[in-house]
Amino acid sequence: MGDVATLDAGQQHLRALEHANRVRLARAQLKRQIGAGALAAAEVIVSCPWEAHSMSISDVLMSQKRWGRARCRRLLLSIGVPENKQVGTLTERQRLALAGVLGEKAPPTRDMNTAGALSLA
Repeated sequence: MGDVATLDAGQQHLRALEHANRVRLARAQLKRQIGAGALAAAEVIVSCPWEAHSMSISDVLMSQKRWGRARCRRLLLSIGVPENKQVGTLTERQRLALAGVLGEKAPPTRDMNTAGALSLA
């Protein structure tokens, strides 16, 4: 009887380890996408995918280029959200407020066709 309980505990441990590794790899991929600009941090905040559900907001924000702890802290302080709060625990109002502020702070996208036309003119 004790052997069965130990075996189940070992299997549970392995399942938990597999799950943790899946989450870790998915978060790393998400952070790479945010850092490369392929995915906006505001999109992650609003949509809250499963891999970001238990991430802290500061981890998501600092995945962006040129975003450090101080910039992240200033932004979150301005909207009244603690930096260690998890993305999945944000209220709808907090999500939209944060996404709105991030949208304002996003650098303007450059259209390559107009940039080339301006330099030729």
